[in-house]
Amino acid sequence: QVQLVESGGGSVQAGGSLRLSCAASQYTGNNNLLAWFRQAPGKEREGVAAIYTGGGSTYYADSVKGRFTISQDNAKNTVYLQMRGLNPDDTAMYYCAADLRRLSWWSVRTWYDPTRFGYWGQGTQVTVSS
Repeated sequence: QVQLVESGGGSVQAGGSLRLSCAASQYTGNNNLLAWFRQAPGKEREGVAAIYTGGGSTYYADSVKGRFTISQDNAKNTVYLQMRGLNPDDTAMYYCAADLRRLSWWSVRTWYDPTRFGYWGQGTQVTVSS
């Protein structure tokens, strides 16, 4: 059973940066989908970014394009979310998620759907003050 552990959250001022990390307890394989979601109080969980390990394609929510970057380090079984230009609307609990089925590239078009992910981390809080 793969376990995902997030780290790197914290409190920053608007305009600041943070890098979140998600370490998997074991090798997750190839052609799968790794993603970051976030959930603010009273709101639904929303997809922030995802990476398809089959070819490295990345996907982003419109609200974070140009500010956030998802990447992975296969040697460390870790996926990162570099966040720049943070604003108070980015305040949320951030979760790492993994769909570890062997996926074709066209099947990851619904990367933002939380129901497709079978593995979740415990979350790390990001708070951005104005």
